[in-house]
Amino acid sequence: MSDPHLSSRQLDAFIALAEQRSFTRAAALCHLSQPAFSALIRTLEEALGLRLFDRSTRHVDLTPEGQGFLESARRIRADIQSALAAVRSAATLQRGRVELALLPSLAAGWLPGVLARYRDRYPGIDIGIADVLSEPCIERVAAGHADFALAAIRADTPALQAELFCSDDFHLVCRDDHPLLQVSRPLGVGDLAAWPFIHLARTSSVRQYLEAAMHPQTMRTLMEVEQLATVMGMVRAGLGISVVPALALFHFAQPGLVTRQLTLPGLTRQIYLVRRRDQSLSIAAQSLYAMLLEERHTM
Repeated sequence: MSDPHLSSRQLDAFIALAEQRSFTRAAALCHLSQPAFSALIRTLEEALGLRLFDRSTRHVDLTPEGQGFLESARRIRADIQSALAAVRSAATLQRGRVELALLPSLAAGWLPGVLARYRDRYPGIDIGIADVLSEPCIERVAAGHADFALAAIRADTPALQAELFCSDDFHLVCRDDHPLLQVSRPLGVGDLAAWPFIHLARTSSVRQYLEAAMHPQTMRTLMEVEQLATVMGMVRAGLGISVVPALALFHFAQPGLVTRQLTLPGLTRQIYLVRRRDQSLSIAAQSLYAMLLEERHTM
């Protein structure tokens, strides 16, 4: 015997009759004629293979099987109503969640203002942020732990698609008394290589872009650090100079520090929006994705 197929109209009719104990009142409550209502109850009992009601000319009462089915029917209807409410909330952006992975410099500098505006617009949406380097950003999207990412890797693969988001130029950062500031012409690789240099770790996109643009010139590396805030502290202490992307310059807006744009060939970083090819974004994720594109001009 195959499983019975029950409709929400049948469940509603059963619950109404169980509560009203009157075909007339229950039919009116369901906005049906009494013959149509009676047909719903009859087809429900036929589908279940059970008699749910004892009928008489004066009373309608639940059978023991009907009494047992009533609790399940109410629970099923509540689950359906809860599911519909959740879907409506997601569709109208009243509820939902977005997981975003992006470079720490973007997460700390540009993103907070954008998220403040997003939260004003959609206060019911929860947002998860992973502020990690480019490769972990891509890994999180590929593994399904992030809806999309802003990373300095063009991850165009069979599983992932990358859309150019913005370009980022680079700037020298040094103390305001540094001799390089006296050079009136555009600075070259040789100018930078003459001074102790504070490098970011080799795993960072900043380091990779920088070494590619300066090859085959090597720098006088004084130290390697993980965080841009650490680079700032070392430069402010006069231990060396560094080169950082424009999107990270907010770290260096400190007394005693100066930044100067560089025009070295090839020294431009590309930032990409990366997402999975085989999955649609949720409505909540799509709304943030679209807002990030709208807000690019504020970078």
